[in-house]
Amino acid sequence: MGTILAAPDQGSIASVTLWAVTVAALVLLLVIDILLTRRPHEVHMREALAWSAFYLVLPLGFGAYLWGAFGTGTAVEFFTGYVVEKSLSVDNLFVFMLLLTAFAVPNELTQRVLLYGIVGALVLRVIFIALGAAALQSGTWAFLLFGAVLIVTAGKVLKEALKGEEQHVDVSSMRSVRLLRRFVPVTPDYRGFRLTVREHGRLAITPLALATVAVFATDIVFAVDSVPAVYGVTEDPFLVFATNAFALLGLRALYFVLRDALAKLRHLNHGLAVILAFIGVKLVLHWAHGIWAWVPEIPTLASLGVIVGVLITVTLTSLYAGRRDGSAPEPGDDAERPKALQHDQLDP
Repeated sequence: MGTILAAPDQGSIASVTLWAVTVAALVLLLVIDILLTRRPHEVHMREALAWSAFYLVLPLGFGAYLWGAFGTGTAVEFFTGYVVEKSLSVDNLFVFMLLLTAFAVPNELTQRVLLYGIVGALVLRVIFIALGAAALQSGTWAFLLFGAVLIVTAGKVLKEALKGEEQHVDVSSMRSVRLLRRFVPVTPDYRGFRLTVREHGRLAITPLALATVAVFATDIVFAVDSVPAVYGVTEDPFLVFATNAFALLGLRALYFVLRDALAKLRHLNHGLAVILAFIGVKLVLHWAHGIWAWVPEIPTLASLGVIVGVLITVTLTSLYAGRRDGSAPEPGDDAERPKALQHDQLDP
């Protein structure tokens, strides 16, 4: 324990041992996920609820450990960052739902595609977290840059949400998919979990490989916004990594729990736009405070209150809107699904 609680380096609470333990636990959970999904099967609600509860208890327990080991401030930063990342991760599910529908992924293969997407998202988060940490160490200008990125993103999200148009994914227009199809033949049907097969002596890829590439490509878009958002809560790279990891780990199970409910959260993106803009302003104020001491800063605890308040508000307004006009969408009805975060950029 003494090693884990060693003095932090470079502004981080984490020692080498704490990093190692956390990464090892993450890898173990991913291996367990892969083993559990090795046989194709459709995920039922009871299984999804059990895993969702498990992945909710994990961050609560980790936050309690941080509270006892490093104090209230660190724990509040972790929980605030976790709430931000979880709310943004729920928006990921909208895009994943559209991609899975567009590729006609069989229900029994859905969880494997989602798992590939989560692994890809984690890898990208690590890269962007490292880049963000390097930018912050180079000067306070990074706070201004991150804040500007989030404010611009918030404007785009709100614009798309206010349009209220039917959303869809044109798979044939995605550059990553077009590139694969240009160089490698694609089988007309799925072949279980196989990404590549041999047909007529030639290597071919399956639609599962195309779906996986498309999901991974969208992960890049989400990482651009997700990492600056949590850096607006904490400057500690370890906490940034931990909040991203815990938010993403439970995403697969949460998809099956919320699959029918996602379409009813019609105001979610309105709330996400407010949250992103709020964190963007918080970062700009933090940058300005470093130059002019009289500029106020927003405390982390106040940020947590605002974020939770916004999420509760948009959930209630979404439910009220559905009951008021009696047109709450049925499961699988794409016409009323909220616009996906930065859907206009999903052409990697």
